[in-house]
Formats: sequence, structure tokens, C-alpha cells
Amino acid sequence: MAEASCQLSEDQFLCSICVDVFTDPVTTSCGHNFCRNCITEHWNTNDQYLCPMCKTVFNTKPELHINTFISEMVAQFRQSAQQKASSSSSEQQVSKPGEVPCDVCTGTKLKALKSCLVCLVSYCETHLESHLTMSGLKRHQLIDPVENLEDRMCMKHDKPLELFCKTDQTCVCMLCTVLDHKMHDVVPLKEGYEEKKVELGKTEAEIQQMIQKRRLKIQEIKHSVDLSEEDADREIAEGVQVFTSLMESVERGLNELINTIKEKQRTQEIWAEHLIQELKQEISDLTKRSTEVEQLSRSEDHLHLLQSFQSMKAAPPTKDWTEVSVRPSSYEGTVVRAVAQLEETLSKEMKKLVESELKRVQQYAVDVTLDRDTAHPELILSDDGKQVYHGDVKKNLPDNPERFSNSLCVLGKQSFPSGRFYYELQVKGKTEWDFGVARELNNRKGLITLSPEDGYWTIWLRNGNEYEALDDYVVRLSLKSPPQKVGVFVDYEEGLVSFYDVDATTLIYSFTGCSFTEKLFPYFSPGLNDGGKNSAPLIITHF
Repeated sequence: MAEASCQLSEDQFLCSICVDVFTDPVTTSCGHNFCRNCITEHWNTNDQYLCPMCKTVFNTKPELHINTFISEMVAQFRQSAQQKASSSSSEQQVSKPGEVPCDVCTGTKLKALKSCLVCLVSYCETHLESHLTMSGLKRHQLIDPVENLEDRMCMKHDKPLELFCKTDQTCVCMLCTVLDHKMHDVVPLKEGYEEKKVELGKTEAEIQQMIQKRRLKIQEIKHSVDLSEEDADREIAEGVQVFTSLMESVERGLNELINTIKEKQRTQEIWAEHLIQELKQEISDLTKRSTEVEQLSRSEDHLHLLQSFQSMKAAPPTKDWTEVSVRPSSYEGTVVRAVAQLEETLSKEMKKLVESELKRVQQYAVDVTLDRDTAHPELILSDDGKQVYHGDVKKNLPDNPERFSNSLCVLGKQSFPSGRFYYELQVKGKTEWDFGVARELNNRKGLITLSPEDGYWTIWLRNGNEYEALDDYVVRLSLKSPPQKVGVFVDYEEGLVSFYDVDATTLIYSFTGCSFTEKLFPYFSPGLNDGGKNSAPLIITHF
């Protein structure tokens, strides 16, 4: 009962004009109490001096008297409220960064518990009490604490934004619905809130789906990186093996070359030493005979000289050295033969490397068929779309934009905007052809130029034995034997187009550093029939 009595007395301290605790309370002659400023302003803005409570009309502006009793009671009430706020502030949470503070607290700001859309003020638990207990304030609309309460008021009419205009998709006040949004579809904020909440739910689901897709894409990319790392490790290991073998071959070849040359030189030296020893022996014999002849010539024994003369007259037996000579060894061709052996070893290693590479690119084999809508009218295509040859006779076909009109060409049905692909062609028995890949947006109605600049990455055969790659400039290709089956491999992102002789497992040619920005199509031209010499078809083989 004491608490109810206290609440009743507190209700008596409210000014009926500002609906707040009296400030400088005064009493009119009719006995009602108001804040001095509130009643003064009320009379200044009205034509009559009217009591807001009992509607009593005064002929002249009444004299206002200070209500001492109410002033003292208000002072006691304020002091009690401050003490209560002070004692409870320790129990309430102090406002932290990011939290809405109480607008009434002085000094340490406590955390706001509610915000009032009428007062446009946020209150802590203590300062909110009047809104919960006083009848005049109970009618105010309270919401969870928010900052910038002014944003919740209509800037045009200074009224709370209580409605949602679905027509203009904006929040409005009651006056807006009467004036600016009179014929619009307007619903309460709660209804608009519920509708938008459903939409947000859908948006959130879509966003979550997008997040999931991106997470899957991250996994895909990581997996690709892992595969790339495995490929890189394999390539490095294979490269180390190949180059180690080559270096061993080079070192072995060099050692054999040096040993061969040294052996030749050693043989030459032994032969020369033998001849020198022979000559030295003859010189020794001749020197000995020369000494004997000299001694005999000095002898005064007539009989001895005559008896010995015949044996001393002739020189001792010697070799005829006129034609004997030691010519420098010839090393011509030694280095060439060693390099040729090395080249043979390199060729074998290269073949192993291409075999391994060809097996890898064949993993990207695709099923290619010919697109009839692109074929020149003189080309004959098989029913299964796997063979094409020149038929000499021009068929009457629709001149659609995709069809080549002047060049004997046809594209594959399949297009490739990214990734890797591989296909094989049988070219056996042909004397002329060209094929490869072409970009999508090429002019197909005039004479075409086969070059990367014009959107074609191709090789061709002319005159039965002239093979060329049609790069930025024409590259003559030297092939050991005519290919019977050719494989075409494309790596879109790497900018690579490679051609392989499948049976010989050799690389014919590679276009590198290409920049692809459009879809790529397999491209084929079987060449002219040439009186039956080139009647064999180009055949897309089943891999």
C-alpha cells in the first residue's frame, strides 16, 4: 500500500502539459498546477487564457503564484530519485562502446534499457521507471534501445514513423498517409517488417548458397593446386631423370671421345718410339764401323790394311728410311661421330618423353563430330559426322551465317571456352589437308587467312610432302616420315596448341603463348580432290 501511495503521489508531480515532473511549479486561480514555462507558453500561443485542465476561461491573463508545497515535494521527489539512481547505478551496467547510453544520466552513462519514440530519449533502468509507473508516460511507445532516434521521426511532419508505404518502399508517419501517400498501399510497420523479414530470409538463404558455392570453389581451386603440384613434382622428377641421363650420356661420350683421341696418339707415339729405337741402333752400328774404318786408315801395316779393307769397305746392313715417316694422326670425324651418337641418345630420350606426354594429353580426349551447318557446300560429310572429303560438286545449301562460303572448311560441333581437350585425325593417303583449332567469331564468308592473328592455329600438308605450321610466319616442318594419324591437344588457359605424330610418338609442332578470349572449335579442311589424287577423307578417329 505504501508503494501504491508513493506511486500515486509521484503521479501528482506530473505537469499535464509536458507530462514530466514539475519544473518551477505554479498554481492558477482555478487551483491547477503547471510548470511555469509550460503554462506561460500555452497562453502565449492561444487566443484565450484557458486552463488546460478544467477549460476555465479567464478574461485577463491570470497572475501565477508559486506553489511552495508542490515545489518542496518535487524537490524531495527529485532527491529521492537521484539517490535511488545512485544506489542502483552500481548494479546496472555502464554503457560500453557500441551500446546505446542513457540520455538522462549525468556523469557515468549507464546502458539504456529502452528508447521512447515520443520523447526521443533513451533511458536506463532507473530513468525508465517514470515511463512504467506514471499514467501519462505509460502511453508512450517504448522500443529496444537504438541510437539516432531522430531518424525514426518524419522529417517533414515531425511525427513517429509508424507505417510502411509498400508503393514507395519507405517508412511514413500518419500525416504522410493523408497527404503525400494518400492512395498508396500503406501497412503497419510490423506487417512491413514481417514481409521484409521473409524476403531477408530468402536473401540470407541465397547468400548462404552463394557462400557454399564459393567454399566449394575454394576446395576445387585447392584441389587443382594440389593436382598441379603433383604434376609439377612428376614433371620435375621426369625432367631430372631425362637430363641426368643426358648429362651421363654427354659425359660418357666426352670420355669416349677423349679416350679415342688419346689411344690414337698413344699408338702413334709407340710407333714413333719403335722407329727411333731402330734408327738409334743403326746409328750405333754405323758409329762403330766409322771408328773401325778410321783406325784402319791410320794403320801403317800394309798387309793388315789390305786384308781388312774388303770387310770395312761396305757399310753395315741398314734399312732404307727414304719412304719411312710418321704422319700426324687424323681426328677428322671423331667429334662428329661422337655428337651423332649423342644425338641418337637424345632422340631416344626425346621419344620416351613425347610418349609420356602423349599418354597424358590423351586423357583429355573428347568426342568431336563435324558441324554440317558450317561445312562448305562442296564438302561431303559422313552420316556419323566423323569423315569429310571434297566432292567437286557444289550442293545447294542454305547460306547461313555459320557456313564457310569460299574456303573448303568445316568446324566441329563441340566448342571449348576453357580447359583442355584432345582429338585425333587419320590423314592416311592424302596429299593435301589443314586442320587445328579456330576461334568462334571468325569471318566465314570470304577467303580466310590461316594465322593466329586471324584466329586460326593450324598446320597443313601441300603437294604431298610439304608440311608447314601456319604461325605468325610460316614454319617449314622437317618430318622423318609422313604421319598417318595426328593428335591435336589444346590447353586453353596455358595458351598452347600442340600437334603429335601418334604412331611415331613425336611432337610435330606447338603454338605457345597464345591468348584465347573466345570459344575454340576444332577446324578441318580435307583439301581439293585434285582429280582423285586427294580423294581420301579426313577421319576423326574414335579414341
